[in-house]
Amino acid sequence: MEQIFGGGILWTLLIGFLAGLLARAIKPGNDKLGFFMTIVLGILGALLARFIGGALGWYSPGEPAGFIASVVGAIVLLFIYAMVKKKG
Repeated sequence: MEQIFGGGILWTLLIGFLAGLLARAIKPGNDKLGFFMTIVLGILGALLARFIGGALGWYSPGEPAGFIASVVGAIVLLFIYAMVKKKG
């Protein structure tokens, strides 16, 4: 987990929270997520960005995703969550 944002665990949690918070602010709609789920959203957004970026050759092996890419990944996850929530 230390390599998600290129720092230690506390760094990952802080940046994950900021990325998740920014994603929730940018995406329209009311996404009711608590503090911990916002952190998880940001971290999963970074993982998604790293996976897609690695597949497209944007990131070399072991290179963490950037902050903007993490926010974009989190926004994508919020849209997916909203679509799944509507169906269920």
